[in-house]
Amino acid sequence: MKKKMGALMAAWLLSAAAIAQNYTQYVDPLIGTGGHGHVFLGANVPYGMVQVGPTQHKRGWDWCSGYHYSDSVMVGFGQMHLSGTGIGDLGDIALLPSTVAGEKEVAFSHRGERARPGYYAVTLNSGVRVELTATCRVAFHRYSFPADVRKGYVLLNLNQGIGWDKMTKCHYEQTSPTEVTGFRLSTGWAKNQQVYFVARFSQPMQLNRHEADSVVVFETDVLDAPLMVKVGISAVSVENARANLQAELPAWNFREVAAEADKKWNGELSKISIETSDEHARRIFYTAMYHSMFAPSVFSDVNGDYRGADGGVHRADFQNYTTFSLWDTYRAAHPLMTIIHPEKQRDIAQTMLHIFQQQGKLPVWHLVGNETDCMVGNPGIPVVVDIALKGYDVDREAVFQAAKASALKEDRGLGLLKKYGYIPTDLDPEFETVAKGLEYALADACVALLAKELGHMDDYRYFLKRSQSYRDHYFDPSTGFMRGVTSQGKFREPFNPFHSVHRQDDYTEGNAWQYVWLVPHDVRGLVKLFGSEKAFTQKLDSLFLLEDTDMGADASPDITGLIGQYAHGNEPSHHILYLYNYVGQPWKAAPRLRYIMNNLYRDDIDGLCGNEDVGQMSAWYILSSLGLYQVEPAGGKYVFGSPLFNEATLHVGKGKTFRIVAHNNSPENIYIQSARLNGKPYTRSYLLFRDLMRGGTLEFVMGNQPSSFGAKVKDRP
Repeated sequence: MKKKMGALMAAWLLSAAAIAQNYTQYVDPLIGTGGHGHVFLGANVPYGMVQVGPTQHKRGWDWCSGYHYSDSVMVGFGQMHLSGTGIGDLGDIALLPSTVAGEKEVAFSHRGERARPGYYAVTLNSGVRVELTATCRVAFHRYSFPADVRKGYVLLNLNQGIGWDKMTKCHYEQTSPTEVTGFRLSTGWAKNQQVYFVARFSQPMQLNRHEADSVVVFETDVLDAPLMVKVGISAVSVENARANLQAELPAWNFREVAAEADKKWNGELSKISIETSDEHARRIFYTAMYHSMFAPSVFSDVNGDYRGADGGVHRADFQNYTTFSLWDTYRAAHPLMTIIHPEKQRDIAQTMLHIFQQQGKLPVWHLVGNETDCMVGNPGIPVVVDIALKGYDVDREAVFQAAKASALKEDRGLGLLKKYGYIPTDLDPEFETVAKGLEYALADACVALLAKELGHMDDYRYFLKRSQSYRDHYFDPSTGFMRGVTSQGKFREPFNPFHSVHRQDDYTEGNAWQYVWLVPHDVRGLVKLFGSEKAFTQKLDSLFLLEDTDMGADASPDITGLIGQYAHGNEPSHHILYLYNYVGQPWKAAPRLRYIMNNLYRDDIDGLCGNEDVGQMSAWYILSSLGLYQVEPAGGKYVFGSPLFNEATLHVGKGKTFRIVAHNNSPENIYIQSARLNGKPYTRSYLLFRDLMRGGTLEFVMGNQPSSFGAKVKDRP
């Protein structure tokens, strides 16, 4: 008993010491705002409903978050933004302070920008200093006008949105000299968006002018003190927006709110502490942690109300979330969350189960309560099944029934899959049939796993068979690739494994070279298709060596971060290097893993080799830098790679910690030579989730010689 109490006390002291450190100092929010990173820049708290930040005047693919470092003109500061997506939306309820009535855009210089977790500031060329911070549901603006300005103006623009977002109806009302309320309805990526707001000013505002109900200008006599604005939002009602504002931000102390946001970020960043002498790597790591915690975002009010997938208002006894970029995040972001955010897993599962009840299927890509059906497959299934298989507090039978029903739908090619056992390329007008089939297969494998756990053996056999469609239909042994198949059972011609036509061929944002490996649920079965481990390995080796190949003029812009044909800038490639562990050759992965971590993630404005994709790119780096990666989509088997840091301590909940120590680690010593788990020799080349969450210590001995350390990874039956 004394030993147990001592261990608990040590873990508590370690946790308290971690939180006492200042981790936010290592975050650079500007990383990924250039290139094609598409990350959000502004102020928010972890997983908050509000992401308040700048929206620029340019539009286009690189402005999906509303901001790109190459631009120098602001059109407003919206209360909601996306991060790292390939489609633009949100940007709702934009405010723009100015010294000229009616000014709709203002230039700025990056020299006047400052950003840290929970805080953003910029000095506009007009001389107005804009500072932003936030709570979960309330944005807090502070505007400091030049001393010689007699009047200050604030433009409220309800017409403005980002990307696809188009306002359909809006209204504002000045309910008092210091309060404006209203709503904005819009359609875009999410078809039925509703945002209600209450904006409260620190001093009286007078109406200067308006353009219909969508654009209005208020003015005020500029006093010595800055003008402050608090904006509470809700997807339900103005009354709820007011309640959110009053509950979370009753006072006017801007510094205190910014400090509290910093404290919340520090608490979340402290869930992993690392030891390294490489300050660039430290900054990349904690910025990745920061970027991984923007979503899923809270989507309910302080009283529990939220707008559901059916468009109705519901009240939850759990924390409801939205912004589920599941095609991206099922691969690494959610497996990471199950380790360092165990307290959120029940709420995420409950959210997904309620979405199922309201729309008849698990979420695909959910945004502000709307199903966008963006991307292919059934990516909600791996996420919720993974939570269930890892033993979190969720009704496993309800999860199974939701997953089963979602897999048996008729839409998005599923009807064809049920009829043919695959999706014929000549019968699906939306193309991408190979990508759809492979994504459905891995989701079906997850349904089969849970069915077996629950004793539903007929369902287990049915979904296991469907999960093998990659073998039974798509794999062409004559070429060694997964290929589109017609309704007559013939491979589609012509065929070029390098070629890509964005959204008009058999693959999603990729080509045949990148998709042949998308069988993470049955790697041993994939290996057998090549005839031998040697043939499989030769094919895998070739992936990284095929340089200077022509993908065609219409190739997807998402195919970035290339090493040969391996495309780290897009998610279907993220698990591929870890396949070497399944054939007992992990030494082939180690140098390329280190190359990616050291070169494709940079401490720079253009620091990401592709879209951040709502935390997935960052989550890959976090897990890989720890030396772990979950290849199989559900169940919790974390395959070893090449740990980047000398030591990392993960806080895994219930006062427990898990340490990963890499002895003799260096830029040259990249190969795992041996391992010990809790002081005992460890010979597996992977770690099970349950062993990780018990707490303890995993020690690697690193060396500069290639090593075949660890038994081959075996798939779960």
